[in-house]
Amino acid sequence: MSFLELSEQEVIRRQALEELQKIGVNPYPNEPFEVNVSTKEILEKYDDNTKNYQNVSIAGRIMSKRIMGNASFVDLQDEQGRIQLYLNRDEICPTEDKTLYNTVFKKLTDIGDIIGVTGFVFITKMGEISIHVKTFKFLSKCLRPLPIVKEKDGVIYDAFTDPDQRYRNRSLDLIVNRQNIEVFKKRTILVNTMRSFLNEKGYWEVETPILQPIYGGAAARPFKTHHNALDIPLYLRIANELYLKRLIVGGFHGVYEFSKDFRNEGMDRFHNPEFTQMELYVAYQDYYWMMNLVEEMVERIAIAIHGTTKVTVGENEIDFKRPWKRFTMFEAIEHFTGVDISQMDENQLRQTAIKLAVEIDDTMGKGKLIDAIFGDTCEPKLIQPTFITDYPVEMSPLAKKHRSKPGLVERFEAICNSKEICNAFTELNDPIDQRHRFEEQLLLAKRGDEEAMMLDEDFLKALE
Repeated sequence: MSFLELSEQEVIRRQALEELQKIGVNPYPNEPFEVNVSTKEILEKYDDNTKNYQNVSIAGRIMSKRIMGNASFVDLQDEQGRIQLYLNRDEICPTEDKTLYNTVFKKLTDIGDIIGVTGFVFITKMGEISIHVKTFKFLSKCLRPLPIVKEKDGVIYDAFTDPDQRYRNRSLDLIVNRQNIEVFKKRTILVNTMRSFLNEKGYWEVETPILQPIYGGAAARPFKTHHNALDIPLYLRIANELYLKRLIVGGFHGVYEFSKDFRNEGMDRFHNPEFTQMELYVAYQDYYWMMNLVEEMVERIAIAIHGTTKVTVGENEIDFKRPWKRFTMFEAIEHFTGVDISQMDENQLRQTAIKLAVEIDDTMGKGKLIDAIFGDTCEPKLIQPTFITDYPVEMSPLAKKHRSKPGLVERFEAICNSKEICNAFTELNDPIDQRHRFEEQLLLAKRGDEEAMMLDEDFLKALE
């Protein structure tokens, strides 16, 4: 990249980089910089009476710089937060040579640069906990300007908030919008809580194939690739379900996997082509047992992350405390639309969907029509955690038929804040029924349903 292709700010920063190198300062040193404290720890634990934290070593990114002659103030940001630095020219340059301050710091540092400093903690006359810097060192020169958020009278200007920019440049988003780093931390707590919960139950965490000769376990379009050595097509998995069930067949009592899955379909903020889900399979249980387990696990997750079962999302306070409300799918549709669709055939369902302004197409069979009606008329209204149970058999090729309701299966989805967070069922272990369900999926595929399941002969043999 030539200087002609750079913005004015980028040119200035590269010139500063060259100046640093000319005077013998390495802006990207090899040596490690030892950090012994975080901004959060200092701000929470500093005691001005005992004058603790008198020998701190900390590193972070310059987020603001205010030069006042021979003294300067810097806002330094690390993973935990921000703290003010105070730099005095004569203290960081005790000899006659003031180059380190006058040239390196004042002229050649920029907002976004990563530096390491040592010094002691004190409180300024304005009452702000700060670090009095004794030494500072370049750790990484920032060559692109940051979209610094400006705030005046409580109003934020120039914030880096455009969702498209944020998701396409996540590192920049995390630098500028520090609150978003908490999302990643909470996700780690969520995964670790799930893992410890399931381990306590005695279930085994496993790994199953990502590249599969036959994709299955969900209704979705796959990504397709080619194995050169074997000269065969392979698919990135859309789910790990059928492989985990093979382990139950093999004799495991309970297995689970945090599975990276891939679905070649539309994109929005709730659907990504690659995503992670956790799947659990336990022998000898049914969907009533699994609903109770889900309630218990999610309640524990909420407490682990928030310290309470009540979580505020937008304008809603969602309470994950057990027990959750339960509707059958037909009950939910009738509750929110006033229409009982439980005895309707495909043509009647199609006409009902049209009357309810639900978007449908000619490839949809009975199951997908019901799913579309439910998705449009019920899901948006389900804010508190709710189990939707007893789905039509056409919608659930891998679930066991209901023990007392013909035409339905023993399946549930947990809906919260208008979105599905969990899907499970009493697992179908009848190999003859399973083969028949797969054959029905093949018929749907011939009608143009690109999400219909393939017939997995190897899985059927395992069930047999």
